[in-house]
Amino acid sequence: MDSVLDTQRRLHEEIDRLEQAIVDQFMLNPKTHKERLLQEHTVDGYLDRISARSKDLQVLYKDEDGSRKKEMDAISGANEFGEFYNRLKKVKDHHRKYPNEAVEPMELEFMDQQPTEAKLDALDDMFSGEEAGGRYLDLHEVHEQYMNLTSLKRTNYLGYLSEFTLFDEIPRKEKDAEYQKYLDSLCKYLEGFLKRIKPLSNIGEIKDDARTEFDKKWEEGTLPGWPKLEKVDAPPTDLFCIACKKQYAKETVYNAHLTSKKHIKAATQLANGQANGGSGDTGDIEEAQSKVLAEKAKPEQDMAWTEVLIQKYADILKQQIDDTKENVERRQTLTGRERDLELETEQVDLDESDSDDEEKVYNPLKLPLGWDGKPIPYWLYKLHGLGVEYSCEICGNFTYKGRKAFDKHFQEWRHAHGMRCLGIPNTRQFHEITGIEDALALWKRIKGTKPEGTKKDQIEEFEDTEGNVFNKKTYEDLKRQGLI
Repeated sequence: MDSVLDTQRRLHEEIDRLEQAIVDQFMLNPKTHKERLLQEHTVDGYLDRISARSKDLQVLYKDEDGSRKKEMDAISGANEFGEFYNRLKKVKDHHRKYPNEAVEPMELEFMDQQPTEAKLDALDDMFSGEEAGGRYLDLHEVHEQYMNLTSLKRTNYLGYLSEFTLFDEIPRKEKDAEYQKYLDSLCKYLEGFLKRIKPLSNIGEIKDDARTEFDKKWEEGTLPGWPKLEKVDAPPTDLFCIACKKQYAKETVYNAHLTSKKHIKAATQLANGQANGGSGDTGDIEEAQSKVLAEKAKPEQDMAWTEVLIQKYADILKQQIDDTKENVERRQTLTGRERDLELETEQVDLDESDSDDEEKVYNPLKLPLGWDGKPIPYWLYKLHGLGVEYSCEICGNFTYKGRKAFDKHFQEWRHAHGMRCLGIPNTRQFHEITGIEDALALWKRIKGTKPEGTKKDQIEEFEDTEGNVFNKKTYEDLKRQGLI
C-alpha cells in the first residue's frame, strides 16, 4: 500500500501532467467542426479529472484520521534513518517478489494528443442523425409531447421551432402538470445539447445568472406571462383542517373529510402532541394555513423558472436554432430521391473535410473560392458582378451576390417556399419580383384579368427533362405521342 506522502506526490504529478495536456490540446489547430468539438470534449475530460484529483488531495491534507501526521512524525523523528532503511527494504522485497511486473509511466497517456479515427467515431455516437454532429437540434420527440397537450394550439414542426420559447402567449390557466412535464423534457434536452456542443461552457454559472434575474422579476411581478396576482383575502380558517394540513373550498367536502379514517388518525396524533405541550390556538392555525397556501403556489414558480431557463438556453443556441429552421424548411421542398442524394453528398463532404490537411487559405478580400479551393481572381469577381448584392424580401430578406445567383434563385427552394407561404404560384410572371407587396398586387391583377373560360389545364405548367415548359394539355399530348 502506498504511503500518504507518495499518494500526494502522485496526485500532484497527475494534475501537472493534465494541465500540460490541456496546453498541448490548445496548441493544436483543429481544421474541421468535428475536430474542434473533439478538442473541447478532451479538455473538458481533463478538467473533470483535475477537479477529482484536487478533491482527493484536499481530503489527504485535511488529515482527519491523522495518518499523514503520523507518517511525517515517523520520517522526521529521532529514528529517521531506521525508518528510511525499513521502507527501502519493503521496496526491494516487493520487486524481488514481482521481478517482471509491468509499469506504465504516466506520461505515455498524454504523449499522443492528435485526433484519431476512433476518437472521431466515438464523437459521432453522441449525436443523432438529425443533429448532424451538433449542427442542428432534434426536437421531434419534444414536439410530439407538445402536440399531446390538448389545451395548447397545434402547430407543425417548423412553426414549433419558431414559437417554442413564446411562453408568455400561453394562458396561465392552461399551464398544468402535463405542461410542466413537457417543460422539463424540453429543458433537459436543451441543456444536454448545450453540454454536447459546448462542453467548456459553465452551465452552473448560466443557471446562477438566470436565477438571480428570475428571482428579481418574480418578486417585482414583471416576469412576462406571470404577472403578480392581486392579493385576495385568505380562505376562512373554518374550512382548514389543522390535523391534515389541508384547505377546503366547500363546507360539504370539509364535513365529509372530518369523518374519514385518515383525519381521525391525524387528529388523534395532533391531540397527543398538544397534550405533551403543543398548542392549537388560532395563530397556529393561520400560520399552518399560510404555509399550505405557499406550498400550493410553489409549482407555478417552478414552472416559471423552467420557462426562463429554456429561454436562456435558446438565446445561447440561437445560431443552431436558426440553422435548424433553415434546414427543415429546405428539406420540406425536396423529394425523397433528392434527400437521399443530399445525405450521400453530405457524407462525402464530411469525409473530404475531415481528411483535408491543407493550411488556411489567405483571402483578405473575402473572394469566393474556385473549384481548386483557392480564391478566384479579382478580375473574374468584378466581371461576374459578385460584389453587387441583391436582396429578396420573399426569401426573408436573403442576400444574393451577383446577377447570376439572383436570377437562378427564383427557381430554388427558398423562393418557392416564400411564394407558397404567400399563396402565389411560382410562375414566370413573377420573375424579378422580390417584394411581397408587389407580388400580391401582381397576383391580384392576374386573377382580376383572367378570362372566365380559362381552363385549369391551360394554367398549370409542366417541365420536361430538358427544361422546356408546357401547359398541362400540351405536355400530356406530347407525352402520349412519345415525343418527350
